[in-house]
Amino acid sequence: MKILSGIQPSGKLHIGNYFGMMKTMISQMENSELYVFIVDLHALTSVHDRNRLSQGTLEAAADFLALGLDPEKCTFWVQSDVPEVCELTWILSTLTPMGLLERCHSYKDKVAKGLHASHGLFSYPVLMAADILLYQAEQVPVGKDQKQHLEVARDIAQKFNNEFGETFVLPEPAISEKTAIVPGIDGQKMSKSYDNTIPIFLEGKPLKKRVMAIQTDATPVEEPKDPDSCSLYQMLSLFASADRLAEIHELYVKGGAAYGYLKLELLELISERFAEARSKKQLLLDDPHELRAILAKGAEKAREKAMVTLDLVRDRVGIKY
Repeated sequence: MKILSGIQPSGKLHIGNYFGMMKTMISQMENSELYVFIVDLHALTSVHDRNRLSQGTLEAAADFLALGLDPEKCTFWVQSDVPEVCELTWILSTLTPMGLLERCHSYKDKVAKGLHASHGLFSYPVLMAADILLYQAEQVPVGKDQKQHLEVARDIAQKFNNEFGETFVLPEPAISEKTAIVPGIDGQKMSKSYDNTIPIFLEGKPLKKRVMAIQTDATPVEEPKDPDSCSLYQMLSLFASADRLAEIHELYVKGGAAYGYLKLELLELISERFAEARSKKQLLLDDPHELRAILAKGAEKAREKAMVTLDLVRDRVGIKY
C-alpha cells in the first residue's frame, strides 16, 4: 500500500497536526510504502517571510524525525526539492474545470478569515492533486477539512485517465473519526491560521498559558456537563489512559468536573507525552547540515519515483516527442 501525506511549515506544528496526520503516518512505516513531505510550496499561500518559511521547514522536518519517523523506512523530503511536481501541476491545471475549484469550501473559508485571495490559494487543490498523483499514492491520511480536496484530486485523475488513457491511481482518503478534527483552544478546529493551537513542543509557562486558555462554559463544578461538546474533554481523550478517561467522563455526566484541575492534568499529560521527543528535536536542530542531508537524500528517492510518472504523463499528452 502506497500511503502519502504532507504537512505545511507555516507555523509551529501542533497537537492537531500530530494526532490528525503525523502519528498515523509514523505508525505506517513498517507495513507500507510511505511518502512523507514538507509542503513548503503550499505554505507560500500564507507565508511571505523568507526566514519564517525556511526555518519552519527545518523545524517541521525535525519534528517528524524527533517523533519517530525513520527516513530509512520511508521517503521523506521537502516539496520544492522535487520540481517535477510543478510541471505536473501545470499539466493538470489545463484539464481542471473552473467550476470544480469554485466549489471548494476551503478557499472561501480562508478568504473569509482574512487570507489574501491569490491565484495560488484558489488553485491549491491542483497542486495538492499533483503531490498525490505524482507518486501514484493509493491512500492519503487527511482531516475532514481536506477530504474535499482529495475528492478533487480523484476527479482530476479520472478526467486525465478518460482523456489520455489509464495513467493515475485514484487515491482513497484515510480519516480517523476520533482525530478527524482536533479542537483548538477556542473550540474551532485547531489551525495555525486561527492562532488557536497548542504547539507539540511548547513547554513551561507558554504551554501552561495555552492550556489554561482552553475555552469552557460557566457550568458549576457540581453540575452535570456534556463531554461531547467540551473541547477540553476532547483534548483529554487524546492523552489520558482509557481508565482515567472513563473516570473523567463520569465526572462530566454526574457532576464534579472542575475545569481548572482538568486543565492542569492535561498540561502534565502533554508535557510527559512529548518530553523525550523534545530533546531529540533540539539535537536535530543543533546539526542543521545533517538535517538538510537527510532531506536531500529523501528528495533523490522522491524524484526517482516522480520522474517515472511524469515521463508517462509527458508521453500521454504529447510533450515527449
